[in-house]
Amino acid sequence: MIYDISQPLFECEVFPGDPAPEKQPLLRIENGDICNLTALCMCAHNGTHVDAPLHFIEGGKGIDQVALEKFIGTAYVETHSGEISAEDAREILARAKKACGGAGVKILIRGKAVLTAEGAQVFAEAGIDLFGNESQTVGPEDAPAAVHKIMLGAEVVLLEGIRLGAVPDGTWFLNCAPLNLTDTDGAPCRAVLVTEIARGDRHCL
Repeated sequence: MIYDISQPLFECEVFPGDPAPEKQPLLRIENGDICNLTALCMCAHNGTHVDAPLHFIEGGKGIDQVALEKFIGTAYVETHSGEISAEDAREILARAKKACGGAGVKILIRGKAVLTAEGAQVFAEAGIDLFGNESQTVGPEDAPAAVHKIMLGAEVVLLEGIRLGAVPDGTWFLNCAPLNLTDTDGAPCRAVLVTEIARGDRHCL
C-alpha cells in the first residue's frame, strides 16, 4: 500500500504571508508550439515541504547539504490533538524509538497538533531525524520561531503540510526527499508512505 501524503501544489494551503504558487504556460501544442512547457513561480515552503536548518539558523545547512537518510526510512505515525507537551513528546518518542528500531527516528503527527517549545526540546535532545505534521508550520502559527530554532538548531528535519487523514497510526516507510536546491532554506517534496513488511530481521517493501 502506498499513501501519497502530499498536497497538490496549486491547490495547497499557504502559510499566511507567503506567496501562493503559480504556473505560467510558455508553450502550448494547441497554439502550434512543438511541445507544452510551463514555468513555475513559488515559495520554497509552499504546500508539502521540508525545512533545512538554514531556514532559522544563520550559517546552518541548506537543503542540499542535509543527508538523504534524514528524509528516507522507517517512520512512526501517531495521532495527537492539541499541544504536544514535554511529557507527550517523551511518550511519543518512546513509541517511535521502538517502531523505528531505536535509530534514525522519524515522527509524523496526524491531527491538529501544535508542538510546544518544551516538546521540541525533548525531540531535539534525542537527536531524531525528522518531525512532520499536518500544519504548514511546526509550533504555534502565530509564533513559530522558538520551536523552529530548537529543532533546526539540532538539525532535525521539519516536514510540514503533510496529509495523513487516510493513514493509520503505526510504522511506515517514508520517502520525502526534497528537490536538490543549492543553499536553500527549504524545498517542496512529494512525500509518500509505503507499507513495511517484516521478513526476519529485515524490513522490506
